[in-house]
Amino acid sequence: MDNRWRTVILNTLVVASGFGTMHMLEKFKDAVIAHYGITDAMMGYQQTAYVVGLFVAFLLGGTSLFKGSFKKSVALIVSFAAIPQFLIPFMPNWWGVVALRFFQGFIVALVAVFSNQIARLFVAERPFAKGIILSGIFWGGIYGIKLTKWAGGKSAPWPEIQKVFLLSAAVMYVMLAVWWLFTEDFEIPKEKHSSGKTNVWKMPFTWVFGFTFFPALWIVFTLGSFTLHNVDFSDSQVENLVMTLEVSMALWSIIMGYLGYRLSLKNTSNRGLFKAIVSVMTLSYAVTFIGLFILWKAISANDYTLALLGIAITGVVQGTGPAFWTTAPAAYPKDIYPEASFALGLISNSANAVAPNVMFVLVHSVSTGMLIYLLMAALGIATLLAASKMKLPVEEFSK
Repeated sequence: MDNRWRTVILNTLVVASGFGTMHMLEKFKDAVIAHYGITDAMMGYQQTAYVVGLFVAFLLGGTSLFKGSFKKSVALIVSFAAIPQFLIPFMPNWWGVVALRFFQGFIVALVAVFSNQIARLFVAERPFAKGIILSGIFWGGIYGIKLTKWAGGKSAPWPEIQKVFLLSAAVMYVMLAVWWLFTEDFEIPKEKHSSGKTNVWKMPFTWVFGFTFFPALWIVFTLGSFTLHNVDFSDSQVENLVMTLEVSMALWSIIMGYLGYRLSLKNTSNRGLFKAIVSVMTLSYAVTFIGLFILWKAISANDYTLALLGIAITGVVQGTGPAFWTTAPAAYPKDIYPEASFALGLISNSANAVAPNVMFVLVHSVSTGMLIYLLMAALGIATLLAASKMKLPVEEFSK
């Protein structure tokens, strides 16, 4: 196997092992509530903390925290997930658990630092490679769900929960060790290259394109919970629906990443690569409309089979991810695209901090919720059209 693609597979496994933490604690819901003597509402704080951590990780990306040695940066990011995973089941206080879940959200910084690596290894193949790596987020979700089921599910004995957390934390470090052995290091510059005219935050393109992925993340991080909250299915049907959503997003990430690769081959100039990015993201949002209408019908009729179909199609919204995460090296000058990756990630991931509260606190009807999702898909297309007419930073500032 080509060493570059071996790196992609290893990156994917590191991402999967890290994102196994995403929903694991909430899958032990009844046992956690009983162990800590908390309310159902308090249980939700841990997931909110995790999602806010995802957002803050990109905010910290503008600092020197995730810069310097690439391999050491990856080890640090994995540790933000693994060390809390070791500690969580032994914490005597619930608020300590919530704090640790916040730090676990930093695992998402892998997405940005791996984007820098992929930009060095590939050109036209970037979306495909990134699609495979991003699929690890959802393979990780499945892995976490399977581990919790193996331990006994939401009412598992506490000693079994402790074993699962320790095992999953150890797996993260085992995967990191294997990855470390076969990965070449490089330097992510610590000094800020953005200054004056080349400050990524002062570029209108950064703000417009950053928001092209905002609607996708809004849907990705809330659609599953919103759907399950508004249907009355059996436990096995709910489990199948969750698994369908995870598999769908993983597969669409790979499929649309491959499409981005095929389109990128036609023109590997900066503008050509950017056109391929916009095309894939626009198509993903367009197909998302179809899935959302089917899902709306399914929720309204409490139709399980139709819900499976709607979820499977709507998962295409994740197809925007591989294209979006290859934008920085295509659109920005080489010396500032690492900073641009984190800037774009910060803007788009602001959805993580906003969407859950809006969808689950302010939305009280299925129709309102589904209209918001449809509006998000439309907003994604509108911002993509606006961005496609803008001059790229690399065209504006490169000599």
